[in-house]
Amino acid sequence: MKLKTSNIILIVVIVLLIVPQTRKPIQVFLNKGLAMISPSVTEVSERASVNNYDWKLLDATGAIYNFNDAKNKVVVVNFWATWCPPCIAEMPSLDALYEDYKDEVVFLFVSNESVDTTTKFLRKHQYQIPTFQPKTTIPSVFQVSSIPRTFLIDKKGMIVVDKTGAANWNSKAITSTIDKLLLD
Repeated sequence: MKLKTSNIILIVVIVLLIVPQTRKPIQVFLNKGLAMISPSVTEVSERASVNNYDWKLLDATGAIYNFNDAKNKVVVVNFWATWCPPCIAEMPSLDALYEDYKDEVVFLFVSNESVDTTTKFLRKHQYQIPTFQPKTTIPSVFQVSSIPRTFLIDKKGMIVVDKTGAANWNSKAITSTIDKLLLD
């Protein structure tokens, strides 16, 4: 039986995905394709509201951040992990978005991993994003079953974007949405 080139390529990809040393880089590469797509803005009539700001987080220095301080501000909340290929794939666009808006938007990059683990990852990739660990129960509107999951919240506490999976967060669509939210 003669194997077609496409079948050989498929077999090689499957083998590479099975081998632990090559699985993660391939998954990150594949997710980078998905991370080129901009997330969609939720229709106004379908937006959920953040009603509970009673949430405390620890930053990388051990200081407590009170989510209540984010009320009446534009906020980006991203749940992520260093071992998550889609998280790794979208991180460059999130870091670029952070660099562009860090003085105007509250950014909360939340991970359950240790500060040491996230700090090493960020340093290795030269990302400047601020990371946090949840100290108290996460508000129910943010209950996350898979990561990455990112929320863009307006000043009134309405969730304008709720995206699970890798996305391009530094796209024209998102930056123009944030610019509009900052003016409201």
